[in-house]
Amino acid sequence: MSENILKVTDGTFEEDVLRSEVPVLVDFWAEWCGPCHMVTPTLEYLAQNYNDKMKVVKLNVDENMITASKYGVMSIPTLLLFKGGEVAETVVGAVPQDKIIEILSKHL
Repeated sequence: MSENILKVTDGTFEEDVLRSEVPVLVDFWAEWCGPCHMVTPTLEYLAQNYNDKMKVVKLNVDENMITASKYGVMSIPTLLLFKGGEVAETVVGAVPQDKIIEILSKHL
């Protein structure tokens, strides 16, 4: 995993995501999830090329069920873009990189 991608937990979510000064893209994922691994190169690209506009973080749903449940994550991968502590955008599934960038760009 890229050094630009932070791991968050139920315990750090409020500080790292909800209180962030910049938008935060949260990847709700699990180690066993094949499609989750398919979006990893896109997340690494975003973390490296958009690090002046947003943060990219990963939350393992198997280890952090409280946060996943709070935001209604039923399928993974689910990407939630938080802006000002609120969900601004949702992307579910292994969506192509260009589509993810198109969806996120209007919020950055």
